[in-house]
Amino acid sequence: MARGQVKKTSAAKKVPVSARGPMKAQTNDVVLAMDIGTRSIIGMVGVVEDGKINIIAVEKEEHTERAMIDGQIENIEKVTAIAKKVKKRLEAKTRIKLEKVCVAAAGRALRTKRADYELELQGTQLIDDEIISRLEAGAITKAEEAFDAENEAADDSRRYYLVGYTVCQYFLDQYVISNLKDHRGHQIKVDLIATFLPSEVVESLYTTMNKTGLEVASMTLEPIAAINAAIPENIRLLNLVLVDIGAGTSDIAACVGGSITGYTMATMAGDEITEAIMKSYLVDFSTAESMKAQLGHHEEISFANILGLEQKLSKADLSKCIQGAQEALSKEIADKVVEINGTAPSALFLAGGGSKLAGLKECITEALGMDDSRVAIAGNYFQANAISKEYDLNNPEYATPLGIAISSGLNMINDSFRVILNNNPAKLFRSGTFTALNLLMMNGYNFRDIMGRTGANLTVTINGKRKVFYGTTSEPASLFINQKEGKLSDVIHAGDNIEFIPAVHGTPARVHLEDIEGAALSEDVTVNGMNVSLKTLLKNGDVISIKLPEEEISQESLPEEVLQEEEAFQEEISFEPEESLQEEKTFQGEELLQEENSFQEEESLQEETSFEQGNFQEKERPLLNETGSEAERPAEEKPSEKKPVETVLFHFNGSPLHLPKKADGRPYYLMDLIEHSGIDLEHPKGTVTLSVNGEIGRFQQVLRAGDNITITEEQREPS
Repeated sequence: MARGQVKKTSAAKKVPVSARGPMKAQTNDVVLAMDIGTRSIIGMVGVVEDGKINIIAVEKEEHTERAMIDGQIENIEKVTAIAKKVKKRLEAKTRIKLEKVCVAAAGRALRTKRADYELELQGTQLIDDEIISRLEAGAITKAEEAFDAENEAADDSRRYYLVGYTVCQYFLDQYVISNLKDHRGHQIKVDLIATFLPSEVVESLYTTMNKTGLEVASMTLEPIAAINAAIPENIRLLNLVLVDIGAGTSDIAACVGGSITGYTMATMAGDEITEAIMKSYLVDFSTAESMKAQLGHHEEISFANILGLEQKLSKADLSKCIQGAQEALSKEIADKVVEINGTAPSALFLAGGGSKLAGLKECITEALGMDDSRVAIAGNYFQANAISKEYDLNNPEYATPLGIAISSGLNMINDSFRVILNNNPAKLFRSGTFTALNLLMMNGYNFRDIMGRTGANLTVTINGKRKVFYGTTSEPASLFINQKEGKLSDVIHAGDNIEFIPAVHGTPARVHLEDIEGAALSEDVTVNGMNVSLKTLLKNGDVISIKLPEEEISQESLPEEVLQEEEAFQEEISFEPEESLQEEKTFQGEELLQEENSFQEEESLQEETSFEQGNFQEKERPLLNETGSEAERPAEEKPSEKKPVETVLFHFNGSPLHLPKKADGRPYYLMDLIEHSGIDLEHPKGTVTLSVNGEIGRFQQVLRAGDNITITEEQREPS
């Protein structure tokens, strides 16, 4: 039994012999909830039965060291070790192989923003899930814009993710309604609360569960989980507030009119009291915790300080010692309650291990100016959604883990998306408009996976003439959303099934000296002034000299119009040395993803979605976009024979553009023509637009001969 815990059926009792046997697989109706708290981890296993959660196993393990601070994981390895202990004991009790877990995010940096959004429908349209998703997405966008503006004003450079949202209220034709689906109306509106956390908070939670051997099946927020356990929906018409006082943080949620109207977190909690005892009596943390737990049950408290001296203390003296810390904690909680609720609520529920501290309830009541009869320890309503034959669920310490189990098991989580990516649940952080691109980047794919990379070109000089051998082009990735071909810019909705096949990279050009026309026939062939074997693999920048009795090899192998184009191009552009030809240019991937209309400014894109790991090799501007090399020429073809190059004609920016047909027969994509535009996509000077035959173009769009293509850049006005 944990220190200070009211006697009840133990969560750590020995496993009955009858419970031992072969392990069973975790089925969909079995819910594992874990509350990763500052002081301890509580795990619960429940089974969904007749609209309630039947709790069949509970385990609690306290952290041996300060592995968490203010509800945020600081030491992943130490927290993982405790989580593994809880998991192992739960499996021993239930004989269920636990593989999926439901968790709740918290942390000192939790922030919220409220927003609303309105849609007008054509006629009296039937409202389906798609329309509701559009409505909520509009409100989320407004919330994020307001949140970003606040951060910019406060010079907050931390990276936040929108981890969830909670609908406060729907409106149908200006009337309040609890659910819009399948109704008909003209005007709909939603009022919601969006929740933001720094990326490290959520990432550490996912990482810890992964190291524990558990897949995160759902994630909610601790204040939402607690209120779902302590305050059932049938009494939320009243203005009620729940305060879940843990060790490091106090989660606060308010409701009125049947909906949750706000939630926040105070970074003061039970540890404030513990630390006050440590300072006053020179004791370590565990001793101070024990003294705090005894306060409500013993008139005299015995302890040993860090010097090893045995001491005794009266209840009255200890109460006086912690009075200052208790008042500070109560004021912090009272201020946060008023912040989200406007005033003191009609009634206040206290939950969490900290709520059991003697005298704290009265202190909070006084800080809020409420009547004693309107403040109570939570627990009386837990049985509305949960039952147990083995455990006393009225324990306020169970508010968060029980709330996690209830929220997930009874499908009460509507503050996060559930999306399947390649047959597995996707890790979801939300930032800005939640597109297919966002989803892929959140789940480990980078820019190369999405767009592919063209094989490196090989540029050499043959008898004073520049010659380029081109690597093969990449094969773009395939994206399907609910079995239909999708775009990277498509908005993702709850329940979507995504299939993604990464791009196939092109192969670099590989040319040996013997592949150069005329090299095998000449008695005087040098590479960079040296005689070498015909088997020599050429490198970028090599200078080759081939002495032939007749015209130069470049004139023998290239059509007249191509040579003219090359000469004109060489007058226009001086080519860079080998180092720059081989250099990989890094693109910020988001800049290439505005497929629907235009590119956004680089700075704002980098703030929303950073693709620093996604590098893309830009091809050197070609004179002739040929694929393969002369080594691929049929064996029977003789050097003296001239073979015309088959080309495809496009109309590009008002002028004809002839490109050679790809050797493998694959089509050209709109992205293949970017290099011909002269636009520096790494540092755009304005808005770049793509169009094919007068319509908005997409990077992965297949081109056909004769297509009219424009790629233009509208210069930004100087600021």
